Amino acid sequence: MADYDNPVLRGRSDARADAIDQGLRTYMISVYNYMALGVALTGLVAYATYAIPSIFAAIYGTPLVWVVILAPLGLVLLMSFGINRMSAATAQLVFWLFAGLMGLSTAYIFQVYVAADIVRVFFITAAAFGALSLYGYTTPRSLSAMGSFLFMGLVGIVIASLVNLFLASSALTFAISVIGVLVFAGLTAYDTQKIKEMYLESDDREVMGKKAIMGALALYLDFINLFLMLLRLFGSSRD
Repeated sequence: MADYDNPVLRGRSDARADAIDQGLRTYMISVYNYMALGVALTGLVAYATYAIPSIFAAIYGTPLVWVVILAPLGLVLLMSFGINRMSAATAQLVFWLFAGLMGLSTAYIFQVYVAADIVRVFFITAAAFGALSLYGYTTPRSLSAMGSFLFMGLVGIVIASLVNLFLASSALTFAISVIGVLVFAGLTAYDTQKIKEMYLESDDREVMGKKAIMGALALYLDFINLFLMLLRLFGSSRD
């Protein structure tokens, strides 16, 4: 069924609307595929890093850990501000590199949390993410008003997390985790709707390829952060 309620499609012929609707579905599938493969790559790299003690020690037992932690942030900034100067193929390569580095930077969870809890929380996250993303895709209600609120919440989480590096407060960690779950749950729905709307702004194949990568990056970040926040809340420590 075509998305006839969308103002961009209103007034077009049925054939044209159906074509756009089919193209949108293909585009969203590519976004979800990139995102899912990125998450899978991160998981494999994280587990492999933990499973090989020499690699884990070389990263987490030396100052190299800061490079591993900060490198993904650098790649996110590179893609966010440099995507217009990249080809779709280059953007895809940077995305895979980012997902791999995220695996290195999240390998610590296998040392901190019980494996069964990691698996359990992952599936909880996947179910919640799927429901929230479906809502963002199907709701006729505009979620744009949520954007500023969610961005402020995200900034607050980052600032509070930096402060907590020095305070090491368990109460603040709990508060950050609870607020983080709410913020990234909202961002999942918001970003999905935004990604859907981005499709209708251009029909250039190269541009659409880059938009699919950027959309996958946004949803990947929502998923990973939602997972980590839930793991803090429900994961059992190995200690």
